[in-house]
Amino acid sequence: MDALTDFFESNSVADVTPQTCGRYVEQRGRSVGTARRELGVLRAAINYAHRNGLITRPVAVELPERPEPRDRWLTRDEAAWLLRASRTAQGRLYMPLFILLGIYTGRRKEAILSLRWPQVKLDTQTINFEIAGRRRTNKRRGVVRIAPELLRHLKRARRRGTDMGYVLHIDGKRIGDIKKGFAAACKRAGLTGVTPHTLRHTAATWLMQKGIDPWQAAGFLSMSMETLQRVYAHHHPDYLREAAESIGKRPQNVRVTG
Repeated sequence: MDALTDFFESNSVADVTPQTCGRYVEQRGRSVGTARRELGVLRAAINYAHRNGLITRPVAVELPERPEPRDRWLTRDEAAWLLRASRTAQGRLYMPLFILLGIYTGRRKEAILSLRWPQVKLDTQTINFEIAGRRRTNKRRGVVRIAPELLRHLKRARRRGTDMGYVLHIDGKRIGDIKKGFAAACKRAGLTGVTPHTLRHTAATWLMQKGIDPWQAAGFLSMSMETLQRVYAHHHPDYLREAAESIGKRPQNVRVTG
């Protein structure tokens, strides 16, 4: 909102044109993906104002083309390096668990940071990332089964927690953001181009590399099949295999009888 306000302040809604949106992208000086998300906020605000009678008509907010999805994910070795680098005196009780939750559930940063112990069922080995009363968005959270590699870490953390408390916390209080601590751990591990969202990419990539059925993988990640196929399908060992094996074969002769 701050970036939008700096650029569009003192303009009317009628001044929002494809040309001004293009200048915003140029002057923003950030990635196309960032500018696209911010202009999406502007579009949502204008549409909201129109639906509620604050303006007489909406205007088209021109978004830049969607950038190609990032293909940065962690190898098993990189994940191990990151876990070792995260075990500092300050973050040793929550940073490694955040990384493990990100890799073994594939959930986004906010879903993990807002997770409370009543949502974690160690007996049935499931985690319900949905929050009662939360407005459902395209960023689905869903219910996930706890991987065996994660279960023992959660059991240890549960002994340190409280019945209603946050799974990740500092002295019982929810962690506001983990960006700086995560970036510091990546630097110590010698990793570049890695953000908390890379953990979700890693989970999806590992599932595809193991040859998991896409329907199962999409359900586990609470991800649409369209997104899974578009972004991660090329990691699957069977990706286009049938087409590649068939393209050079002679067509079978078909006998036509009268």
